[in-house]
Amino acid sequence: MNALFSPFQIRGLTLKNRVVVSPMCQYSAQDGIANDYHLVHLGRFALGGFGTVMVEATAVTPEGRISHGDTGIWSDAHVEPLARIARFLKAQGAAPAIQLAHAGRKGSARRPWRGAGSVVEADSIELGDEPWLTVAPSPLAHAENFSTPAELDLEGIASIRANFGDAARRADAAGFDIIELHSAHGYLLNQFLSPVANKRTDHYGGSRDNRMRLPLEIANDLRAIWPADKPVFVRVSATDSIEGGWTVEDTVAFALELKKIGIDLVDCSSGGFAGAAFNPKPHYQVPHAEAVRRGADIPTMAVGLIFDPEAAEEVIANGKADLIALAREALNDPNWPLHAMKKLAAASDPYTAWPKQSGYAIRARSRVLEAAG
Repeated sequence: MNALFSPFQIRGLTLKNRVVVSPMCQYSAQDGIANDYHLVHLGRFALGGFGTVMVEATAVTPEGRISHGDTGIWSDAHVEPLARIARFLKAQGAAPAIQLAHAGRKGSARRPWRGAGSVVEADSIELGDEPWLTVAPSPLAHAENFSTPAELDLEGIASIRANFGDAARRADAAGFDIIELHSAHGYLLNQFLSPVANKRTDHYGGSRDNRMRLPLEIANDLRAIWPADKPVFVRVSATDSIEGGWTVEDTVAFALELKKIGIDLVDCSSGGFAGAAFNPKPHYQVPHAEAVRRGADIPTMAVGLIFDPEAAEEVIANGKADLIALAREALNDPNWPLHAMKKLAAASDPYTAWPKQSGYAIRARSRVLEAAG
C-alpha cells in the first residue's frame, strides 16, 4: 500500500488516508451560521476521497471573525448547521474536523474579493458590513489599511480563553472528530506568540515562555475539555520570515510544550504578518513540518503548494510529515485523492474508492477511452 493512502491512527480515531483538506474561509456565512453553500463546498471533498475535511477558521466570538462572512461557534445556534456538515462528511467516510479561531487585530476585514484591509464605508453601504473594534496583545495595527486594535487586559484574555473552551464543547456536540486550535497566519494566538505583534510587558509578553503562555493555556483547556479518544491539533506559523520574529526553533520549543499537555499533531504553515519575506514554490513549507516532527517527536501535517501525488507520497513515505493538507489545490480538483490513487496505483481497482453513484460510470468512461486509443 502507498504511504499516502495508508490509514493513520491517532488516539481512538483512524483516518482512512493521509490526505486532508485545510480550513479555507469562504466568507459566505450570515451571523456565523453555516449554510447550504458550506455543506456542498465541504461535502464535495468527502466525495472526492479526502480522509479528513476541516471546516474553515470558525470564530469563537463575533469579534473573533476575520470578516462578517466567517463561520462561528460562539452560540448554540451554530451547532446544528455544523452538525449537518459533520454528519455528511462521516457518512462519506471522511473524518470531520473544525478549526477554532480568533482573528484578533486582523478581524473586521473586508471580504477578499472586495479588497484588503479593514471594512470600509462601501462595504457598509452595499453589504451592511459594519466595522467592529478588534483586540490584540498590543495596540498595533496589522498594516496601514487595518484599524488599530485595543490592547487586551487580563479580564479580556480570560474571557477569550473561556470562549475557546465553550467552542470546543459545541464542536463536540456537533459531532466533530478533530478540533484544531488556530495559532497561525497572524491571527490572535499567533499575535501573542510573535515578538512582531506582542510588545506586552506583563506575564503574557516579553520572553518566549511568556508569549507562549496564552496559546498553551488554551491548548491545555481544549485537551481537558475534548473527549480523550479524540485528537486535538494545533496550527502554527512555523516562522514569521521576518528578522527578529518567530522562528522554526521557536516552533520546535512550542511543539515540545504542546506535546507535554497532550496535543496530538502540529499543523505546520508559516507567515501571516506584513513584511514577511517568502519564496513560495512547491512543498516550500514541508521542511517546517519535518523539523518539528524530528525536533519535538510529535506528528505533523505538511502544507503549502502540494499538488503532485508522487511528491506527496514521498513526504509521507520518508517520514517528513504524517499528513499532508491541500487547500487551493483541493479547490482546483476536489477529486484529487481519487486521481492520485489511480496515478500511484494505490489500489488494484481505483474506481472502488469513488462513491458508488459515480464510480461505475468513471470506470466505464476509462474503458471507452482506453479502447479508443
